[in-house]
Amino acid sequence: MPTAATDGIETHYEVIGSGPPLLMFAPGGFDATVEKWTTLSIYSRIKLMDHLPGRFSCIVFDRRESGRSGGRVERITWGHYVAQAKGLLDHLGIDRAHLIGGCMGCPPVTAFAVRHPEVVQSMVLYFPVGGARYRIRGHARFAQHLGFVQEQGLDGVVSLARSHDESFAQDPRVGPWASVLRRDGAFAEAYAALDPDRYRLRVAGMARTLFDRDSAPGAEPEDLLSLDIPALIVPGQDASHATSAARYLEECLPEAVYWDIPVDGQTEESVPPRVLTFLESVS
Repeated sequence: MPTAATDGIETHYEVIGSGPPLLMFAPGGFDATVEKWTTLSIYSRIKLMDHLPGRFSCIVFDRRESGRSGGRVERITWGHYVAQAKGLLDHLGIDRAHLIGGCMGCPPVTAFAVRHPEVVQSMVLYFPVGGARYRIRGHARFAQHLGFVQEQGLDGVVSLARSHDESFAQDPRVGPWASVLRRDGAFAEAYAALDPDRYRLRVAGMARTLFDRDSAPGAEPEDLLSLDIPALIVPGQDASHATSAARYLEECLPEAVYWDIPVDGQTEESVPPRVLTFLESVS
């Protein structure tokens, strides 16, 4: 995969297919890699990557702190994810693109649209994360990581992260930088030497910023209500992808189309044609 330096962070990406550009924010929470579009739960069933590249130039990338991309210890906000994605479009010389997000890829899509509306031709929000249980679980995951830091120190986090390959979601003790700790020895050394008190402040602020509401995170409702960008919303229905989060986005996005389809009806036969029809109608 090629590499671009976006917002000062190494980003691994790939452009698959041909046609109008489609920037794809991967699902997978804090382990959002290119592969998740084909291997993760429902995405392996609907097989978007078997269909979208035939009509669009699909720009897929490992989110910062995920997979082969780099990272930086800071209080990460949705805006930081936007900066990485905008930097990738700039690197590729793309002024305008469709955006699609899956799962935790949806908040940076809406945040991107608010920050750079002139760049966004349309949005597809598939299985948007949100809901009370999502917020509660998110805060609990960060709290568990900080508890481990308190007990074992940052060098203990490094040792644990390098002892297995589980993600932050699977083992919250390893924290959101686990992927970079495993790949980059210099990063791991600098991480272990950080001031623990300042680190805890950054992480606590990160949790509060990313999981700040019981609806769909990513952008303020007043900003979403001001957008005139076409959007297709496809709902989930579980603890991380509450249907209420999708309905909230429908309420806040004036140009939204809400596809009221049950999860068990979301298949390769139904989803790719609907997504392609929407994208081509706004191209």
